[in-house]
Amino acid sequence: MKVSIIIPCFNEEKTISLIIDKIYMQEKIIKEVIIINDGSTDNTSKILMELKEKYRDIILINHENNKGKGSALKTGFSNATGDLILIQDADLEYDPSDYSKLIVPFIKTDAQIVYGSRFMGGDYVRLHYYWHYIANKLLTTMTNIFTNLNMTDMETGYKVFKKECLKDISLAEKGFGIEPEITVKLAKKKFIFYEVPISYSGRSYEEGKKITIKDAFRALFCIVRYSIFK
Repeated sequence: MKVSIIIPCFNEEKTISLIIDKIYMQEKIIKEVIIINDGSTDNTSKILMELKEKYRDIILINHENNKGKGSALKTGFSNATGDLILIQDADLEYDPSDYSKLIVPFIKTDAQIVYGSRFMGGDYVRLHYYWHYIANKLLTTMTNIFTNLNMTDMETGYKVFKKECLKDISLAEKGFGIEPEITVKLAKKKFIFYEVPISYSGRSYEEGKKITIKDAFRALFCIVRYSIFK
């Protein structure tokens, strides 16, 4: 199966080269790498052009202004041609060596959607912000209540979909709210979800982490909004 790897990227000059190199080390996977440069204002744009020279098959799409993770993902989805679509953040929190784990359910089971869970016991998990952990658990629980799923990590950065699943939904969120929106809308369609354990090396705000408490409240709003209203 061909895997389209969608990478939304905003001001990630410190990590983007490392993550792309790690992706290309996954030689057993037939991949299409699509990077959306979401209006970066640091050296990211220059580095991406250099990466494009190094890896000729990279598909690089530039947003003139920063539109948010949701908008970047929608641009990536619309340009993907793979059988599977995998979301990869441009930082180093998620390890591409977990790709094989994420793809196995599509090969061995009836999976249509696979989420990588940071709470199921991956190879390693960096101890991190306690209140982020609590917020994640609350948002996941709320999502489970509305969708009747029993997932452990709704906010995970590793989400993989069969391409045809995304054709059945229309996405509205421009920012981080796309995480609960896409989960709720796909669950409403009764697609078959699986989870697999992944490793996680969360970064601090000093290291460039972008999600904030405001995004947690937006996620809660999105869970209720997209669960109750069409």
